Amino acid sequence: MKVYVFGNIDLTTDNKAITMAKKLKAVFPQVKFIEIGVNKNIPFETKETVVIMDTVEGLDATMLLEEGDLDKLVSTRSSTVHDFDLGFQLKYLKKLGKLGKILIIGIPMNKRINYLRIQSILRKLVAQDMQGS
Repeated sequence: MKVYVFGNIDLTTDNKAITMAKKLKAVFPQVKFIEIGVNKNIPFETKETVVIMDTVEGLDATMLLEEGDLDKLVSTRSSTVHDFDLGFQLKYLKKLGKLGKILIIGIPMNKRINYLRIQSILRKLVAQDMQGS
């Protein structure tokens, strides 16, 4: 399973996903965490399920965002240009029919990281991936 990790390591409000991915590698060796640099294009166009981990402004708690939440992600204020690009690119590729299911592990921007919640979400996603669903 692949998890695409977005963020900006230089901004404390936008580097939580990157920090978590580094810690989670040891706990989830079966997951390939792929860090996407700032201002890089999305490296996938697939009909498969895409899992993303990113810091999301406006969240009160770490949660799994699904396709119905994509419009909310796009309409939020961005802290960097990268945030706008991610939301815009996802919405655009989805509209073109070039993306399958999108799941985003959303980490609140201005809250403490709930490491156990992220682990719980990943365990569920890994189990689903192993079952092929």
